[in-house]
Amino acid sequence: MGRRVRDLILVTGVVTEVRMVAGRMRGIRVEGDGVGGLAWAAGQQVRVLVTDPLAFRNWRRPGDFLRTYSVWDLDGGLELRVLDHGEGPGARWARRVAVGDEVTFNKPEGAFVVQEGAYHLFVGEETAAVAFGPMIRGLGDASVFGVVEVAGKDDLLELGDAVRWIFRGERSAAESGELVEAVRGLSLPAEAGVAYVAGEAKTIQMVRDHLVRERGWPRRAVLTKPFWTPGRVGLE
Repeated sequence: MGRRVRDLILVTGVVTEVRMVAGRMRGIRVEGDGVGGLAWAAGQQVRVLVTDPLAFRNWRRPGDFLRTYSVWDLDGGLELRVLDHGEGPGARWARRVAVGDEVTFNKPEGAFVVQEGAYHLFVGEETAAVAFGPMIRGLGDASVFGVVEVAGKDDLLELGDAVRWIFRGERSAAESGELVEAVRGLSLPAEAGVAYVAGEAKTIQMVRDHLVRERGWPRRAVLTKPFWTPGRVGLE
């Protein structure tokens, strides 16, 4: 790939801050000449190069080169919130990245962004909460409902007062019937709004089925974004 073509797709910046922002969530800020002027919409994501593609040992697992992260903010620097959990390549990268390190990523992309609607419903878990934060901030005074499931109170992010938090403890977030039940218990307006459902793939399907089959929402009113599911490469 020529340098000019590469620069149209990829951006390289320098880490200027790393800190814990929740019990298992690291805040990573990246700045640089090509970072501050990037265009983005709340809810979009970047794919970060988390292993060295020039190292021969890493070519045994080329699927580990990139990991996808929702943008928490882009205010002159790229703000990421990265879950510190497990031993995957993304978690290992987040633990070792330090101020002064270079980070390469693609420009923000994705269609999981706020749509026009009578009101807005956000449903997911830790991985979804990062996308939800800027989406909810951008809605201002619009009517918002939400349920987010996390392991415990230490995992809370700043999502505003409209979001209800539920805690699963040591239970897996996969196929979360508790999250679906929490959505089922919400008192929502009679008309459909727009739902943003993200996180573990099978739980997303369960929530969408509830909204469409039980509440009668149009399928097009339920936007989904699977970030992971157990055992699937790239969504682990």
